[in-house]
Amino acid sequence: MEEKKEVAKNVSQQDKQEEKKTTKNRQPNKNKRQKFQSAKNKPSAIGGNEKWQNDIKKVIEANKKMHQERLQKFNQINSNNAKIRITPLGGLGEIGGNICVFETDTSAIIVDVGMSFPTEDMHGVDILIPDFTYLRSIRKKIKAIVITHAHEDHIGALAYLFKEMQFPIYATPLPLGMIANKFDEHGLKAQKKYFRPVEKRKVYKIGDFKIEWIHITHSIIDASSLAITTEAGTIIHTGDFKIDHTPIDGYVTDLHRFAYYGEKGVLCLLSDSTNSYNEGITRSESTVGKTFDAIFSKAKGRVIMSTFSSNIHRVYQAIDYGLRYNRKVCVIGRSMERNLFTAIDLGYINLDKSIFIDPHEVNKYSDKDVLIVTTGSQGETMSALYRMATDEHRHIRIKTSDQIIISAKAIPGNEASVSKVLNFLLKSGASVAYQDFSEIHVSGHAAQEEQKLILRLTKPKFFLPVHGEYNHITKHKETAMKCGIPARNILLMSDGDQVELCSKYVKKVKSVKTGKVYIDNQINQQISNDVVIDRQKMADAGLVMIVAQIDGSESKLIGKPKVASYGLVPDSKDQAFSKDMEGVIDQFIINARKELFHNPRALENELRQVVRKHIFRKMKKYPTIVPTIFVM
Repeated sequence: MEEKKEVAKNVSQQDKQEEKKTTKNRQPNKNKRQKFQSAKNKPSAIGGNEKWQNDIKKVIEANKKMHQERLQKFNQINSNNAKIRITPLGGLGEIGGNICVFETDTSAIIVDVGMSFPTEDMHGVDILIPDFTYLRSIRKKIKAIVITHAHEDHIGALAYLFKEMQFPIYATPLPLGMIANKFDEHGLKAQKKYFRPVEKRKVYKIGDFKIEWIHITHSIIDASSLAITTEAGTIIHTGDFKIDHTPIDGYVTDLHRFAYYGEKGVLCLLSDSTNSYNEGITRSESTVGKTFDAIFSKAKGRVIMSTFSSNIHRVYQAIDYGLRYNRKVCVIGRSMERNLFTAIDLGYINLDKSIFIDPHEVNKYSDKDVLIVTTGSQGETMSALYRMATDEHRHIRIKTSDQIIISAKAIPGNEASVSKVLNFLLKSGASVAYQDFSEIHVSGHAAQEEQKLILRLTKPKFFLPVHGEYNHITKHKETAMKCGIPARNILLMSDGDQVELCSKYVKKVKSVKTGKVYIDNQINQQISNDVVIDRQKMADAGLVMIVAQIDGSESKLIGKPKVASYGLVPDSKDQAFSKDMEGVIDQFIINARKELFHNPRALENELRQVVRKHIFRKMKKYPTIVPTIFVM
């Protein structure tokens, strides 16, 4: 009995312990409920007054609305049926060759007319200019040419256009000065009557367009962006740019005007994509000065600095540091001398001309007292630096004591040429500062953060990235999307794409003919396409020349044909190749149709095809075949 009582007592104690555990486990949930009820009953963090809470909510909603409105100012653009068409004829899918047409139903303007560089297989070609076929088709609509800045890839083809068509040229003074130099070279002095100098921050009415030039910093003085206002809305074209807060001349980018148009509402932005892969910001031009100072302070002999002839501020910095170290300055290279003295004459830089000496005077001075500023940073074979490096310059030869500075980066396609001139310079024993100095050169194009700044200031509805290869504009599109522009409002163009814009849409409507025209810059004349193609073929597969006499009545060769080949077989195999060709020609004559012997031109064409097929079967090459047949 007592055992049963003991068991019952133990069970009762276990039940009490289990109940305590359960109660203990439930207690936190009870506390949570109490805390929740307590928090629910507490006054709001913004105050217990209901009116105050409502006022705060209204302000929050008002601020949201304000942000939407300020970030979408393009909604202020009048919705109408006005349209504008934009057609790039160069500068997309490539670096350089920039030219773009803006047109309405009754007016058109051309923005920039630039050149580009040939590829290595374009033998004997110095520069490429755009195909002007589309401009011919709208010639009567074109009211003017509008220039953003004076780099060759924006003005280098103007003289060639003016030999065929003439329109007013609107530009700021330095671009006009450099264009004037080109016109002088091409015998177009009389065409300067078309020059129209413009002031920045002033609006000019040109046809259906109202255009304002906005100051921008770049690697050349006096660069501009454009605000192009039409009935359809305002289009901002940045041109080439970077945001340099410490430029050499102190004239910083006019960001206020971008913001001004952004507040009014921008329909579309066209923006420079060249450095769209570069994160952060592009370094200031002024940073190069420190590197120049370090190099000049250590140089024991002559300093020879090469850069783009249009980079006046780079040249000015080199000269400034040369003067600090008591050096006389010799400028060598026609374009370098012309551009520098144009900038001096127009008052963009202040240099006393007494500091300059001529090339033939260099040897009169001690090496430590001479600075030579020259062209050739891209390895051009006709440039002064190249001729110095190869001992072909009339006055200057490279010495082992020389300090060479190449203050430029190779333009895509020019890498091999730059490497070649570097090798020549190093073999001469001179010291060369190129890419081993991180700040020997800075770009003139905006990196991602600068691109974002322009996107945020202008707040465009539509975005057309320009200036660069397709991968560059694709990357710029990604940056624009991060800045809030929907993908549907961004269009990636190629040369020849005609894009139509209005307040409601942007779309490609058609393609127009584009291309490149080959130029021999030594004589300032065009090279026919078939000439360049023939050069490429001969360089790739060689040349075969055949001279034969034929007895037409007997359908047989008279003597042995003469066969000469160039660039196809080595000299040691010339004889075997000639014998092989004799057999082919002999067999062809035997089997030729009788009527061909009365038409030597047709006979030559038939022989050309036979020889061509035979050589391809044996050598897998298609050389240029030049047969000459005399039928007796």
